[in-house]
Amino acid sequence: MIHPHLEQAAALIRAGRLVAFPTETVYGLGANALDPRAVARIYEVKGRPPSSPVIVHVCSVEMARRLAAAWPEKAALLAERFWPGPLTLVLPKQALIPDNVTAGLPTAGLRMPAHPLALALIETSGCPIAAPSANRFTELSPTSAEHVRKSLGDAVDLILDGGSTPVGIESTVLSLAADPPVLLRPGMITREEIEALIGPVEVRTSAGDAAHPAPGMHPRHYSPRTPLYLVRNAAVPAGGRGIYLRHGDNMPATPRDYAAALYATLHHYDEQGYDWIAVEEPPELPEWAAVRDRLRRAASPA
Repeated sequence: MIHPHLEQAAALIRAGRLVAFPTETVYGLGANALDPRAVARIYEVKGRPPSSPVIVHVCSVEMARRLAAAWPEKAALLAERFWPGPLTLVLPKQALIPDNVTAGLPTAGLRMPAHPLALALIETSGCPIAAPSANRFTELSPTSAEHVRKSLGDAVDLILDGGSTPVGIESTVLSLAADPPVLLRPGMITREEIEALIGPVEVRTSAGDAAHPAPGMHPRHYSPRTPLYLVRNAAVPAGGRGIYLRHGDNMPATPRDYAAALYATLHHYDEQGYDWIAVEEPPELPEWAAVRDRLRRAASPA
C-alpha cells in the first residue's frame, strides 16, 4: 500500500468528509468534487468566499474528459505534454460538477497532479477531488502536513502526510474557454513553454468582485501573519526586528529552487516573532513570473 491511511482517506472522501493530502505543488484540502455539500465544507473551513472557484483533481485524462463539456485539441496537446503536472486547464464543464465548485461559472479548472499519493487517493476514492490549498483563505499555502495542522487543526477529518511538496507553489492556470487561451495564474509551467506548444496566450491575472475564473486572483493571497514587504535594493523597513530574504543569498538563486523553498521559509520566519519580513523582488524575467506573482500578492495590503 502506498500509504497506511489511504483506504481510510478514500472512505472519508466518499462519505463527504474532508481530507488534506499532498500534491507536487502544495497540500490540498480535498472533498468529493461531485458532492455539493462536501464542497461547501471546504469553503466553510477555509473561510473562502464563494466567488473563488476550486480546482478539480483527476487521476487520468479520461476522468478529465468525462468532466469537461469540450476537449479541444489544445487541451489534448497540453495534457499529453504536461500531465501529470502543475498545470490546471479551465474548460466548459459538464452539469455533474456542482456550481459551488466553479463559483457558479460554466467552466471548471481540471488538473492531474504529479504526486503518487494524490493520484492514489483519487483513484481509490473513485471520484474527482475538489481541492484548494489546505489553509485559511489568503494565508500562506501549506507545503507540509504540519503547516496544515497549524492552519486548520481539527477542522480536517484526516491529513495524509506525504512529506514536503517538491514544486512548492500552486499550479499554472490556463483557460481554454477563450480563443486565444488566457493565462489566469502563473506557475512553474511558464507562459513561454505553453506558447511553444499551442501558440499565443493572453494574460489576465486580476479579477473584480464577481466570480473569478480561477483561484489565486484575489489581490491579497499567500500571506504570512507577519507584515511582508517586497523591496528593491535592500530598502527594508526602518525600525523593529525583521528578516531580509534575498535570492542568491539566504534564498535559492534559481526560480525552481526558490519556489520550492518559498512557503516553507515564510512559514518558518512567520513563527519567529518578527515585526516584518522583507523580500528582495526577484528578477523581471519570464522564469520568475510565478514567484513574483506570489510575493506581490503576499505583500498586498488588501
